[in-house]
Amino acid sequence: MSLKISEEENNLAALPENNNKTVVIVRQYDEERDKLAVEELEGQCDFGQRGQPSLFTDLMGDPISRIRNLPLHVMLVAECGKDGEIVGIIRGCIKTVTRGNKGSTPCPVYVKIAYILGLRVSSHHRRLGIGTKLVEKLEEWSKSNGAKYAYMATDSNNEASIKLFTSKCNYAKFRTPSVLVQPVHAHNKPIASDIAIVRVSPQLSESFYRRIFANSEFFPKDINHILDNKLNLGTFMAVQKKTLLNWDPKSGSFPPTFAILSVWNTKEVYKLQVRGISSLKYACCVGTRVLDSWMPWLRVPSIPNIFKTFGFYLLYGIHMEGKDGPRLMKSLCAFAHNMGRNDGECRLLVSEVGLDDPVGEAIPRWNKFSWGDLWCMKKLDHVSESPDDWVESRVSSSSVIFVDPRDF
Repeated sequence: MSLKISEEENNLAALPENNNKTVVIVRQYDEERDKLAVEELEGQCDFGQRGQPSLFTDLMGDPISRIRNLPLHVMLVAECGKDGEIVGIIRGCIKTVTRGNKGSTPCPVYVKIAYILGLRVSSHHRRLGIGTKLVEKLEEWSKSNGAKYAYMATDSNNEASIKLFTSKCNYAKFRTPSVLVQPVHAHNKPIASDIAIVRVSPQLSESFYRRIFANSEFFPKDINHILDNKLNLGTFMAVQKKTLLNWDPKSGSFPPTFAILSVWNTKEVYKLQVRGISSLKYACCVGTRVLDSWMPWLRVPSIPNIFKTFGFYLLYGIHMEGKDGPRLMKSLCAFAHNMGRNDGECRLLVSEVGLDDPVGEAIPRWNKFSWGDLWCMKKLDHVSESPDDWVESRVSSSSVIFVDPRDF
């Protein structure tokens, strides 16, 4: 549930706008009062450069949809002038995650952390310190609720966002995972006849994941809530069929070689749309889709219709082991692709993995759709200084980053 902000916190410090008496007040989001204005501001802040294709996010009438699935969350708004115009927004949530374990024993080390997302400032009110103030007030809320660290994620090419967080808010560049995107084609992807795809129950998935990701970074302590969420479409394991003769999934043991992942249905939270593409590129994309639909046996690498609102599946909890792991992972991704193909609104499969995580090499992607991400982090609690501070330890104890689907 969302935590209410006290009256003292609502009366946040005001910002002078230019040299006049207009001030900007930061307060908690009120759905009845602010919903329409926030939706309008979101629409003004499409991602993309002028004259270039932009990515529009449709929150489907729920401005806090991206944080609603986390138990502790908040949304702040910045209002300006006597009319209380909404000129900025920011969202945040708090959870407990692993911070990596340098020891050889798989014993997770947990820490409470805040995740900052959805920072927007009206184009007519930028360079006034509104973004900085929103971040500061969200940090205050995070610290008051026990968070020791805060982090954010952005496209590695988003210079404005990176500059705000690193130069003005004192965040450090921390991790550089890769976002891998695969289009969902009109044809099915084949799965080798010697490979079996096994659905794993939420209870067994939790047991597997707690062992697999014990030494990773950002693995959520409440993984059981994620696996039980209605947005989770299931956890699946790819194994060699001959393995099934000697391996019982209910035993809790791992087969000698396998691949595993879970599928999260983001299209029930928000949808996307690509705008501003040229007529020629649009026609080419439509042409590949038509050809793939008419002659699926050709397996044309078609581009789905991303020019109308669409959804995507997020693949998470991605892991493989054994000499046949890469081949099994590719088959598992093919299985997820076919799931998306059978869903009329799913256009893409998206996954995010650590830069040096070997599983990244086995995940299909289109480089033109994929990008490098940048995670920046800041220590909020400066009282309890520690020699092994997580932010200062730039070299991770693990190449594996667990991407919480609720953050995406």
